[in-house]
Amino acid sequence: MSDLVTAKDLTVRYGGQTALTHVDFHIAPGEIVTIVGPNGSGKTTLLRAILGAIPATAGRIVRAPNLRIGYVPQRLHIDLTLPLTVRRFLDLPRRVRDNDAAAALDQAGCAALADRQMTKLSGGQFQRVLLARALLSKPNLLILDEATQGLDQPGSAAFYQLIEDVRDRTGAAILMVSHELHVVMAASDRVICLNGHVCCDGRPEVVASAPEYRALFGTGTQGALALYRHEHTHSHDADDIHEAAE
Repeated sequence: MSDLVTAKDLTVRYGGQTALTHVDFHIAPGEIVTIVGPNGSGKTTLLRAILGAIPATAGRIVRAPNLRIGYVPQRLHIDLTLPLTVRRFLDLPRRVRDNDAAAALDQAGCAALADRQMTKLSGGQFQRVLLARALLSKPNLLILDEATQGLDQPGSAAFYQLIEDVRDRTGAAILMVSHELHVVMAASDRVICLNGHVCCDGRPEVVASAPEYRALFGTGTQGALALYRHEHTHSHDADDIHEAAE
């Protein structure tokens, strides 16, 4: 089956700075790919290029015909004085049918929040609602940019488990950016280590052993990765995920 998105020799420059150089990238249907890298390594730039929000300076990005992308941003600011329920939020910027909204909330594990005020949600609930909004378009590619920023460790682990469940139920490919190496790498089919260019790319256990990865992040992740995988094969409970990630 053809890839959903392919970047070939992608270079992106803006503001007089080069953010990405000669990046090759692809993601296949149903695949979970995580991009990791230090601050300023071009992770968000790559996502924005894939979304079409910034142009390629050189190289090109090829998207599959009729590609539908759902996007969960790093953060979203809501006016605290604005009375806005979760259900009403899903109607922005255009109204959606009640059954579509209910299905998206259910897929995101937050069906009970439809009548809750957005300003009253916890961090984890807020991210699930953003996920529901992204799922409204029935995407075949779901992109998440540091979607668990600000969540505690068990909250992050539970959210990533939810993302795996969404992939399994919908068949959508998942492309994530995250700094939470211990949890995210174990939840991924493939990891791309980025630092302005692709340092290494492959299965989590391969990347965790790569000299380029260790030079950036040290050697601590590999042991946690092995522990997480052992626990994860025996249970999908958030408590187990939390214990493994510690």
